[in-house]
Amino acid sequence: MKFCVLMGSPRLNGNTAELVKPFIDELQKNGAEVTYITLADKNIHPCRGCYACQNVSGEYGCVIHDDVPEIMNRIIESDCIVLATPIYTWYCPAQMKALLDRHYGLNKFYGSARGSLWEGKKVAIIATHGYDREYGAGLFETGIKRLCRHSNLEYLGMFSVRDEDDINSFRTENAVNGAREFARMLVRGRY
Repeated sequence: MKFCVLMGSPRLNGNTAELVKPFIDELQKNGAEVTYITLADKNIHPCRGCYACQNVSGEYGCVIHDDVPEIMNRIIESDCIVLATPIYTWYCPAQMKALLDRHYGLNKFYGSARGSLWEGKKVAIIATHGYDREYGAGLFETGIKRLCRHSNLEYLGMFSVRDEDDINSFRTENAVNGAREFARMLVRGRY
């Protein structure tokens, strides 16, 4: 199984990256192929809403020349997309939000092109947040569930850990074991 882990944190060695380490390690131990993309060091422009991508068949088709088409190709090549993100003001940081807004070229619903470049793919979330899970990360999870329904993707669930002691919150036995178990569930198809 091929996983594309999209790291949405602007801090490449922060809390979310710490939580993702045992997750990726467990994926690889269970035979998964993992592509890890840090969005903070990518050139990601916001969507222009021009709909040019909707008239390009069989490929992403965005007219913006940045790093997003290559990221989208990695998503297309994968079986499961994992959105690894801190939650800032009840949603993901700007880099991931800009990438999510650029998904239109994967769904050909609004122009002369038809079809989907990612229909049937699986999506999961790894989140770090303040507050409890529902209050801290619930709105983001709801948004991703709606994106999955709209795009005919299979939502597999979210593993999240609350920040109660800065980076140490993500090194606890519960956090590490939870990340590993979530990885095993995704690889084995038990969600």
